[in-house]
This record gives sequence, structure tokens and C-alpha cells, in this order.
Amino acid sequence: MVLRKSYLDKIIPFIDQDLIKVLVGIRRCGKTVLLGQIKDVLLQRNIPAQNIIQANFESMRFRNTRTAETLYDYIAKKAEGCTGKIYILLDEIQEVERWQIAINSLRVDFDCDIYLTGSNSKLLSGELATYLSGRYIQIQVFPFSLAEAKQQCIENGTYTSDEKLFADYLKYGGFPQRFFLPDDHSITTYLDDLYEAIIVRDIMLRHNIREQTALRNVLAFLLDNIGNPFSARNISGRMVSEGIKTTTATVLNYVDYFKEAFILLNASRYDIKGKALLSSTEKYYAVDLGLRNVIKKSEKLDSNKLYENIVYLEMRSRGYEVQVGKLDDTEIDFICYRGDEKLYIQVAYLITPADEEREFGNLERLHDNYPKYVISGDLANLSRNGIIHRNIIDFLLNP
Repeated sequence: MVLRKSYLDKIIPFIDQDLIKVLVGIRRCGKTVLLGQIKDVLLQRNIPAQNIIQANFESMRFRNTRTAETLYDYIAKKAEGCTGKIYILLDEIQEVERWQIAINSLRVDFDCDIYLTGSNSKLLSGELATYLSGRYIQIQVFPFSLAEAKQQCIENGTYTSDEKLFADYLKYGGFPQRFFLPDDHSITTYLDDLYEAIIVRDIMLRHNIREQTALRNVLAFLLDNIGNPFSARNISGRMVSEGIKTTTATVLNYVDYFKEAFILLNASRYDIKGKALLSSTEKYYAVDLGLRNVIKKSEKLDSNKLYENIVYLEMRSRGYEVQVGKLDDTEIDFICYRGDEKLYIQVAYLITPADEEREFGNLERLHDNYPKYVISGDLANLSRNGIIHRNIIDFLLNP
């Protein structure tokens, strides 16, 4: 598997710091491999192998280590005889009951450095989270970016061109395992099975949902409408008109579950003039286009929305907070923040003469000095008035 350097660059400065490192993200996005790459970094620093204690709680090997007490006892026993600091790497920690209590006790009782992964966005929320308050950093992990996908294809010997890579990525997304599958049918089967695992294990069982028709239909509708303003009332009304019993409150609960399992990611709307977040009409994007394409119901291909989704994911994977901008009666696709950085992005499939004024004109109405980009599939450089135009493949492969 390719070295996930962008994530390691975020983690390495915190090695040996008294903070728990928590990696979160959708199932099968590469957290386990990343945890292994962290272990490799530790070994390269001459940390003795016996001082690195690792466990994956999806494995039956650890079926008797899934409570706070048994986890603590397991680590304590492994630490016996170790000289110096111990390094604790625990995968899918949400499978352990009251794990927060054990982790807090371990950091108090041992000279240790702790790394965790989880597939739930609310891993560090709730009453038990107070045990770790202020003692952790959280890093979200995404499926492969296009640049990582290219690197993996080169290593696999399957890379032919950036254009073919991009078309494949738009269709099948970036889940790492799918790059090792031999054909389209195998990839689709894998994505279908992954979807079922997330729906059943991370949503239905976790939230005790017995009636799944409405749940699946709401998710399919949202994925058909990525990048559109969200209205739970409109969705519930549509479901009822199709003979599916649901309510606005139920739709809102389902959306929370989808976000919790990382299938959906949201972008809040920000009033640029009023300098305030808007409480309604946020937008949702798929965490992976391959997963989205096996779930959605519609056969229509909206390239504008696919491009918008892929740019959203790219900026999130680069560590930006991403919002949708409202400027009077116009919209800025994305406002991106990272530390002191700020930039604006408009996204289009192709820029026709009729589109050019809208895509560039919206950005020209912003009277500040932050960088402004228009990203599209066009090959010609259409930059104007300080607004930078980038071809989407070039933008994704060359930050």
C-alpha cells in the first residue's frame, strides 16, 4: 500500500507528545494500514518492537478484550518487562465497551504514547468522552485522493494516463482495496458489500433500526442530490408520496447516522456579507464517489456535481474546513480554511461563454485579497483578473 505521507506528516509531530492520537474515517478507508505505517515510523526510530502493543478489535483474536477492564488488563500484561515508553496502537476502538475509561487509565498509569482508530464520527462525544477531554487530537482519514490513487496504480503496474485514471476514479472512487481487484465486476461487488457492512453494522445494528426501506431510500436520494441544498421536509414528503412511511424527524435522524458512519459529509452555508453561519440549507457530499455510484438510484450523470464532490473531498483531505458561501443572491461553491489560510473555489464541468461570467463573476464580487480559483475540465487557461483557473486533473494531482 502506498505511503500515506499527508497523514503521517500530520501525525509525526505529535509522536511522544502527551496527547492521544485518534484517526477516524469510514470503514476500509485505510486506517489500519496507516496505523501500520505509524508502527514502521516508530521502528525506524529504534523503538523496541516489544514496546509496541497493537490490537485490532475486529479480529476474533481480541474477542475477550472488548471491555474497559479486559483491555486495561491486556495492555498492562503486555507492558510487563518493557523498558522505557510503550506505544499502544488500537484499531476500531469503538468495539470496546467504555474504552474511554481504559485509555484514560492507561495514560495515567504508564509511560505511554497512544494511537487509536475508529469508524464513528461520535467516537469522542457523549458522557464518557469527558475522560479524555483536552487530551487528544483527532485526524480524519479519507479514501485515496487522486494523487494517492495514481501512486498506487503506478506501483501496481496498472497506470496508463492521467485521463484514464481520472475517469476510473470518478466511477469507482478511492477505497484502497479496490485497486487490487482484477476487474469492474469485482470492484462493484466489493463496493456493494462495503455498503451493506456500513448500513448493517454501523447504522442499523448500532441504532436498532428494523425497518430499513426508508433508511436506504433517504440515503439514495441524498447521494443522487449531492451538492444540492438539503431539506428534510422535502425528502420526507417525497418518501411519503412514494408510499414509504417516514417523518421529517426520522429523516433528520437518518442524516445524523449517515454522517456518524462517514458516508455523508456536510458543508455548512456561510453568509459572507453577514459573516455568520446559516442554520439551514447546508449541503451534503459523498465520502467516496465509487460508494456513491453503487448506492444512488438515478441513472443520470451530472458531471458538474461529481466534479464539485471530488474537489470538496480533495480540500477536506488536504486538511481544510470547507463551507459553502452565500453572497447576496449568488453562491460561492467553497470557502476553504486551514489555520490562517483562506481561499475561494468555484467548480464547473466545462466553462461555456455563458458560464464564464457566472463562475468568474461571483468571485470578482469578493473584495478581499484571498486566493480565488475556478476549477473545471477545460484544458485552456481561462484565468482573469487575478482569479486562477485550474484544470481539475492538474489541480488534483499537483496541489
